[in-house]
Amino acid sequence: MSIFDIFKSIENERSQKASGKISWIIAGLGNPGLAYANTRHNAGFMGIDELAKMCSIDINTKKFKGCCGDGSIGGKRCLLLRPETFMNLSGEAVSAAADFYKIPPENVVIMYDDITLPPGKLRIRRKGSAGGHNGMKSIIALLGTDEFPRIRIGVGAKPRPDYDLADWVLSKFSEEDTKVLTPALQNAARAAELIVQEKIDEAMNKFSSK
Repeated sequence: MSIFDIFKSIENERSQKASGKISWIIAGLGNPGLAYANTRHNAGFMGIDELAKMCSIDINTKKFKGCCGDGSIGGKRCLLLRPETFMNLSGEAVSAAADFYKIPPENVVIMYDDITLPPGKLRIRRKGSAGGHNGMKSIIALLGTDEFPRIRIGVGAKPRPDYDLADWVLSKFSEEDTKVLTPALQNAARAAELIVQEKIDEAMNKFSSK
């Protein structure tokens, strides 16, 4: 078998696995635009981009007030979504996609930044409150529940108590932070793959910080 035939076989297998109804939505939260690239508040965007890269999915379709693309993840057809509503209105994009595909909340996975975790640390949960995160507040309000899985990506706490929170989450990652963030994003992508395979306990055991 030639190299061309091998690649063709791989692509055919991938397209077959991605066929059928979309059964999961995985959304990464952030703010659109170059001004916000590589900022702490965009850790969710960075996580979803890593997952898209890992699974060879293009997120370039403009739909549901965001950018999205679908493909096979863990043998399930999933929609990857980057809301472009800006953080505080993230729920508009997530709920629009969930309504369209009739996806129950328990099959909606959210990746987002968490200032209570050091950079490079993850926390995976089946459900929970917004914890003061405006993007999550919006999603919970529009889905009507907080019972959906989430992958929290550590971005570090404010350097001092009087530091403005908005300035902090919109600040760029330092070179030191980026070194530990890169493997964390890869682990977040692997965790999402386990979650859609209904192996969230394994994801938590493998990748959640203790």
